Amino acid sequence: MGRSIGVLATRYIWVGMVEGTSLGTVRMYPEPGQGEIDLRSVPADEIIAKILEQVDALHAGEPVESVGAGFPGIVRNGVVDDSPNLAQLKGLDIHGRLCAALRASGIDAPVTVLNDADALAAGIAATRGGLEKLVRVWYLGDGIGFGRYPHNEGVGEGGHTVVTLDPKERFCGCGGEGHLEGIMGNRAMRLRFLDMEPEEVFAAAHRGEARAVDFVRLWHRALAAATATNVHLDGPGRFYIAGPNCDFVDLGLLNRYLQDMVKMSPLQGSFFEVVSTSQDLALIGAAVSSRVRQ
Repeated sequence: MGRSIGVLATRYIWVGMVEGTSLGTVRMYPEPGQGEIDLRSVPADEIIAKILEQVDALHAGEPVESVGAGFPGIVRNGVVDDSPNLAQLKGLDIHGRLCAALRASGIDAPVTVLNDADALAAGIAATRGGLEKLVRVWYLGDGIGFGRYPHNEGVGEGGHTVVTLDPKERFCGCGGEGHLEGIMGNRAMRLRFLDMEPEEVFAAAHRGEARAVDFVRLWHRALAAATATNVHLDGPGRFYIAGPNCDFVDLGLLNRYLQDMVKMSPLQGSFFEVVSTSQDLALIGAAVSSRVRQ
């Protein structure tokens, strides 16, 4: 049974010990009660240092088979090519930096770096006995992630799928027009409504306020459109939904919109399932991926 470390750096930094597919002790930065820290304002060197601190405290000199780390953005060949949600990592050879830092700390183990949503997809596959099956997951939070397992060589930035041709839809953090994240992401919702937090927008929709009701329909149609695009490329199946904003999802409404968009009979049959504790699953997925890729 493999003993690996999983790392996730998104809104916070999580580091967990994974034996087989079971998650053990998890450490977090900032620690509960330490106060809010926006990771987007933390320099890249400090992010690596904080990861190393948590790893050192976790493994306590015990042998480690491998380390897997998930980061937001386009991650290829160990380099973060771009990351709108952690812009300070753009262009960073995160694999090389982590390997060097871990070796200096006495951990000479293979390191795998991957997109955070792909780590989440791998975690779902590993914990549900589906490592030989296609797993797809939408992560709904500050940004929108799309994870796929098995991993492929593509870019995989499904959160930037174009879902509208309206040139006024320019709220995506990357600056692109018409993107899914420009409708569904927290930053985009705050820019659109200015004086309201995302949860307030959905609460207003439940009260029947017309502008909020129209937006919530758009929010669901956008996710259905991006999913339909993937169905037309990769085929039908189950799509998982995770992240802090999964509670906003009306599965009935989302399924109806998807059915309106996918009409060819061989492509029918897709459905959605909400999963919880997404950071735990991503830690497991990062660790398992580090073993698979050795």
